[in-house]
Amino acid sequence: MTFLNPRYWLLWIGIALLWCLIHFPYRWQLAVGRLIGRIAFRLAPRRRKIADINLKLCFPKLNNTQRRQLLRQHFESLGMGLLEMAGAWWLPDAVLEPYGHFQGLEHLYTALEQGKGVILLSAHFTSIEMGTRFLTMHTAIHATYRPNENPLIEHFMKKNRENRAEKTIPRHAVREMLRSLKQNKSLWFGTDQNFEHKYSVFAHFFGMPAATNTAISRLAHISGAAVIPFFTQRLKHNQGYQIILQPALAHFPSGDRAQDAVRINQLIEAQTLKAPEQYLWVHRRFKTRPKGEGEVYS
Repeated sequence: MTFLNPRYWLLWIGIALLWCLIHFPYRWQLAVGRLIGRIAFRLAPRRRKIADINLKLCFPKLNNTQRRQLLRQHFESLGMGLLEMAGAWWLPDAVLEPYGHFQGLEHLYTALEQGKGVILLSAHFTSIEMGTRFLTMHTAIHATYRPNENPLIEHFMKKNRENRAEKTIPRHAVREMLRSLKQNKSLWFGTDQNFEHKYSVFAHFFGMPAATNTAISRLAHISGAAVIPFFTQRLKHNQGYQIILQPALAHFPSGDRAQDAVRINQLIEAQTLKAPEQYLWVHRRFKTRPKGEGEVYS
């Protein structure tokens, strides 16, 4: 199937528009991103409902006005994230570098000196693409990902990520991940999405049981790789991004995958609380429920 098929024409127009927008001054890009987010807030009722349910479950103490404000801020953050994704793909290092502010980069270098690879324990925040791009300026990244169902989007995501990251690995390709760790590479792994599989456990996330992938525990156990929490936070007042690398987790894996999952979720919670609008609330994090519990997104 050719990507010149008329079914892709609107998508091509959108891609071309993104390419143009990322050449605006940085503050203008973020302003346009916020506008895109406000439009999406109006035009995406299903995702708006999912995000609102997630915020009700995770922040029960917020009143309706506070939750509505956070929901709007989240969609603005999503819009900015779209521009950031395009910028991470297409802008040169010299343009981006002044906006990346690292915290704890030395922890990554120390872990790589052990020669067993590093698992970058990450999560789906709206500046995810930008943060990973900044890290590629300092180390070779092998990034796991979930293939997109749209062939053109999949083509662009894979091609442009691999222009910066050394390799992308489908999230089911465990042997390929282990091969990367054996080569002493940094393996990016986002472990915070709903995961209904025999290798999942229910672990609390903001007080709610969430089906959680135990792959990081298994990969660390087999490879001996260090596990380093890695997050990106968009800073206020157009100052750029805080790229956060925490010290390698001690006593991990513990031998108890359920307890490891709780620990991972707590790390993601702590980062989310720093800028709650920047977490990916439009994802159905609580889609899979423990036996006996009903659907939360109906």
